[in-house]
Amino acid sequence: MTLVSIKNELIKARQAGYAVPLYDVFDMQGIEGVMDALVAKRAPTILAIYSPFAEKPFARAMAAYIRCRAEDTDVPISLMLDHGSSVELCERMLDYGFSDVMYDGSSLPIEENIANTLKVVAAAHAHGAAAEAELGHVGQGDDYDSYGGQRVGFTDPESAEYFVKQTGVDFLALAFGNAHGFYKGEPHLDLDLLAAVRQRVSVPLVMHGGTGISDDQFRAAIAGGISKINFATAIMNGAVENMRQATRSDKVALFEVTEGIRVSYREWCSRLYDVFGTTGKAG
Repeated sequence: MTLVSIKNELIKARQAGYAVPLYDVFDMQGIEGVMDALVAKRAPTILAIYSPFAEKPFARAMAAYIRCRAEDTDVPISLMLDHGSSVELCERMLDYGFSDVMYDGSSLPIEENIANTLKVVAAAHAHGAAAEAELGHVGQGDDYDSYGGQRVGFTDPESAEYFVKQTGVDFLALAFGNAHGFYKGEPHLDLDLLAAVRQRVSVPLVMHGGTGISDDQFRAAIAGGISKINFATAIMNGAVENMRQATRSDKVALFEVTEGIRVSYREWCSRLYDVFGTTGKAG
């Protein structure tokens, strides 16, 4: 199967009450670990390249590699730009063959965010791709006590309805107590806010910042309307720990060290498919 826009899969997930994961990948071993898991679990999946890495010279070649690997399976796979930093970067990744893009204008005034998102949506749809945007601002977990716990940057449901109507965006990322990376303090998801947004908009809703969220919290968020969950930090830390363990031997081959990346992705992704309800959803 060639790369596909994840839009139809997210619509299915919204209707059936499960979530499709997005995994940020940075090298071949990570890609192969995700491939191992999604084939075994028959789970639709989004592989993503994070914005700073998308600006590197190897991004086009990495996209081509993912596209090639997607052709080796009949499981739906999307390649998405994660947290696109500009309209221009989103447009360039669409030209590289990305099947979906996320533009992140969450730190901008809402009208500027809308204006830029409109351009990204138009470019994505012209390529047969879908576009995600963020309203509210999902910050970093190590600052969680100073904003997440204080409800700073949370998405306003009325503004979310306005934003979706004005932009025609395909999916919307929310800030409702979630954060990127490891949380400083305990994460508290505002499920009432999530429900209020879910009632006002018809597009699939997205949760960024999965590391540190419990399985029960994931299930509650999905039941409340989340259809896509981004997850990366814990997988990367697991890869680092695997490689650290491998290098404790005096005699170790390079491939034994880098295999730790693939193992971390395979194990984490396999478990999360079960938690999110994605297992078997490829048919």
